[in-house]
Amino acid sequence: MNAPHRKERLVALIALATALFTPPLLLIADRLDGGLPLYLFLAWGVVIALMAWLMEDRRGE
Repeated sequence: MNAPHRKERLVALIALATALFTPPLLLIADRLDGGLPLYLFLAWGVVIALMAWLMEDRRGE
């Protein structure tokens, strides 16, 4: 993946992470019985997995 596309995708990932952790979504998850910790765990895991996938260096292949 070339550098300009990587930067655009990282900006999109930051926007996604910001949207996932906004108060309205957190309040919705909090209304579920035990949903907030599960939501936070899954959302954070998705952000980390996408970051690792984007930052992977594929030039060696």
